[in-house]
Amino acid sequence: MKWGFRWYGENDDSIPLKHVRQIPGMKGVVGTLLNKLPGDVWEVNEIQALKESIKKENLELLGIESVAIHDAIKAGTDERDLYIDNYIQTIKNLSTCGVDLICYSFKPIFGWAKTELFYENEDGSHSLVYDQKVVENMEPGEMYTLIHSQSKGFRLPGWEEERLKKFQSLLDIYEGITEEKLFENLSYFLNKIIPVCEEMDVKMAIHPDDPPWEIFGLPRITKNLDDIQKILNIVDSPYNGITLCTGSLGADPDNDLVEIINTVGNRINFVHFRNVEFMDERKFKEVAHPSAEGSLDMYAIMKALVDNGFDGVIRPDHGRTVWGEVAMPGYGLYDRAMGITYMQGLYEAIKRNQ
Repeated sequence: MKWGFRWYGENDDSIPLKHVRQIPGMKGVVGTLLNKLPGDVWEVNEIQALKESIKKENLELLGIESVAIHDAIKAGTDERDLYIDNYIQTIKNLSTCGVDLICYSFKPIFGWAKTELFYENEDGSHSLVYDQKVVENMEPGEMYTLIHSQSKGFRLPGWEEERLKKFQSLLDIYEGITEEKLFENLSYFLNKIIPVCEEMDVKMAIHPDDPPWEIFGLPRITKNLDDIQKILNIVDSPYNGITLCTGSLGADPDNDLVEIINTVGNRINFVHFRNVEFMDERKFKEVAHPSAEGSLDMYAIMKALVDNGFDGVIRPDHGRTVWGEVAMPGYGLYDRAMGITYMQGLYEAIKRNQ
C-alpha cells in the first residue's frame, strides 16, 4: 500500500509538509488546488507548481482530490459538454504532470454535510458530527450558514463562498432531478471521460455519499453496494473505480464494508480509512481510527483490503482535533498521524500472519 496524507497546499493548510514527512512510512500526499472552482481547467503550470512544492519536501503527489464536477454535468444541462471538455483537458494536464489518480464525487450541491464541526468529546477532543434530526429542521441554505459559522476561517472544499452566492440557482437546476436522472448524467459523463483516462493512464475513483442517504430531497447515487456496482458497470474498466471511504459508507450500519471490499475489491482505486461511532439513528460522530473507539471493525476492513490485494493509495481520513491544535475541521495533524500508524500496525500484523 502507498501511505498518504491529504494536504491542502501551502496557502490553505495549517500543517507544513515537513511535519507530514516526519510521520513514519509516509510516502506522499494527496493534493488539491483549492482556488479552482468546479468547471475550471487545471493548467499544467499550476499542477506542476503544486507538485514541486511537495517534491521539495521529499514527498510525492500521489493523486488529486478532488477535481470537482460542475453542476451542469450533474444536472445534465445544455452546458454540460463544455464542462466535460474542460474536465477532459484537466485529466490530460494532470497526466502530463505524472498524476494518475483522481478522487471525485457526483453529489448534487452538498459534497459532504455535517451538523457540528467541533463537537466536544468527553476527553476534551473535538469531532465532526452529523445528526439527521437537525437537518430535517433546517432549509438547505441554512446548511451553508451553519458550516461557515463553524469553519474557523478555513476554506472548506465544497463550501466555497462563490457557490453560496448562487445557491438558489443551484437548487433550481436540480429541480425534478431523480436518482435515475442523476445516474443517467453520471453515465453520460463517464462514457465521455473513461476512454481518455485509459489513454492517459489516469484512474478515476468516485467517492461515496457523505452521509450515505438523501438529504434535503436531493438524490444520492453512491450510497451502498448496489449503487457502486451499478456505477462500475457503466464502463467496465479499471479506470472507472471507487474511493472506498469507510467513514462515509460505514455511517449506514446496513452497509457491510467487508462485503463491499470482497465484491468490488478489484475496482477500489483509493481508500479513505476512518472510524465512526453511531450515536442514534442517522446520527454519528467521527472518532479516532482504532476499532475500539467507534462502531466499525477496522481490523476486518484492513484484512479484507489485504486479502483482495489492494496496493493503491490509502490515507487516514477525518480525525479528531486534539491537543489544542488549530486546524481545518477533521484535518489536523496529530490524530491523523496516530491514525496512520495504527493503520500500518494493522497491515503489518495481517501480512505477517498470512
